[in-house]
Amino acid sequence: MNELSELYEEIILDHNKNPRYFNNIPEGSNRTAEGDNPLCGDHYTIHLTVENGIVEGVGFEGSGCAISKASASLMLESVLGKTEMEATELFKGLHGMLTGDRSHESDSVEFGKLEVLNGVCKYPMRIKCATLAWHVLNAALKNTEQAVTTE
Repeated sequence: MNELSELYEEIILDHNKNPRYFNNIPEGSNRTAEGDNPLCGDHYTIHLTVENGIVEGVGFEGSGCAISKASASLMLESVLGKTEMEATELFKGLHGMLTGDRSHESDSVEFGKLEVLNGVCKYPMRIKCATLAWHVLNAALKNTEQAVTTE
């Protein structure tokens, strides 16, 4: 179990220090959503380019704690190239994994590297940090203009 904790910390630190797609607005961006976690002070805007139902470009900007930034980075790495439906299923599965709500669990969801985010469950106060970007992604996929909040 110690090795898993070390892996969790290593990946979170790497994605916080070197976030993928950070301060990147993809060319042809046609879906944007923003959200914040008032308790922690995290605030992100997610930019997507969705063409023919495929997420072809991703990016995010904003600021937040190490967990929220790493989660956003891992998330965008994972949804790039997926269909909107696959990205939505990934959101539902990951949200369920972190909150314990398995009602949306799907056998088709493969978490891969995202599995390390399960380590956040040890710190219940940080679950909102880890899920913020995911809620913003979901709003962008739905093309919702209303800002998302974790409160």
